[in-house]
Amino acid sequence: MGIIGWIVLGLIVGAIAKLIMPGKDPGGILVTMLLGVVGAFVGGLIGKFIFGTGLNEFWSLQTWILAIVGSLIVLGIYRVIVGRKAVKH
Repeated sequence: MGIIGWIVLGLIVGAIAKLIMPGKDPGGILVTMLLGVVGAFVGGLIGKFIFGTGLNEFWSLQTWILAIVGSLIVLGIYRVIVGRKAVKH
């Protein structure tokens, strides 16, 4: 899968992660979708280390599940980090 495929996948799964984990995010949907791009990468790494396979084909169910899980992880970490900063100020 090429870099454009990664970006498109990340943008879509970022929006899906936002639907799965609703709530207020600093930066809104655009930041959430960009976090989805990072999450797709993280999901690929998780798949590679745990299952021995990462993100393969754009239309593969495995690719989408790994990317969504990675996006949920990144979104959760982002909320924890940004939430702590908001409480301190």
